[in-house]
Amino acid sequence: MEFNFSFQETWLHKTNPSLKFIIIVFLFICMLFVHNINFLINFMLGTLLLYLFFTGHPWKRLILISIPFLLIFLTSSTSMIFFGKGDTTWLKWGLVHITEESFIRGVHLGFRGIVFAALGIIFALTTRPVYLFYSLMQQLKLKPKYAYSFMAAFRLIPIMLEELLTLRYALKVRGVKNQRGVKGFYQKIKHYSIPMLAQSIRRAHRIAVAMEAKRFSVATNRTFYYQIGFTKYDLLFIFYFLALFGLSFATTAYFPYLPIEDVRYNG
Repeated sequence: MEFNFSFQETWLHKTNPSLKFIIIVFLFICMLFVHNINFLINFMLGTLLLYLFFTGHPWKRLILISIPFLLIFLTSSTSMIFFGKGDTTWLKWGLVHITEESFIRGVHLGFRGIVFAALGIIFALTTRPVYLFYSLMQQLKLKPKYAYSFMAAFRLIPIMLEELLTLRYALKVRGVKNQRGVKGFYQKIKHYSIPMLAQSIRRAHRIAVAMEAKRFSVATNRTFYYQIGFTKYDLLFIFYFLALFGLSFATTAYFPYLPIEDVRYNG
């Protein structure tokens, strides 16, 4: 099974994966304590700029990936907008109570969800799993037996998908038809899960024996096929977000979009 996932390598792909991971996790935590919607809008625009122009992926793919962003925004904001608290009522109908304060908090929550999604997608689109685990072993001293186990699991995903398709075609050729309803659903799970589980157990046993033969459990001083280090692109990545924080604060202070500094309700 082959997937066409071509992209153009940018400076984000050359950033150290461990450093990128730590900074993005730190940004996740920082965004939880941001209650100024003006700052959040500015930071979101800077993050989307990084996502759209520096991930190196085609526009069609980026737009397709962006569709869940809208769903994240809607699902994150509507619950707060419809059932939030506030003093300035816009609409009240049964349990639905939309106020100016709840609307601002809901939009703020939706923007925060977009920032989280954009940062996660940036990391996923610009980080090769192999480089990430090699970096974790070299920079963060992750034990090789754990890192290589995760890499083996990633390699098994397309193999399992191919086996699933093969099993599906085999059942179709043999004329196996499942009944409708709960019984048919149970039969389908039985037809697919038992062969897949048996193959997974055999494959996991072979991988475990191979890793034990290569002394993954006892060897301490190992050499690595990929040497991951720090480059000038790491400084560029750090500087970008430092500059984004500074510009967001400055724009919030001098050119606010809304006269609101804290979206939390204190009534």
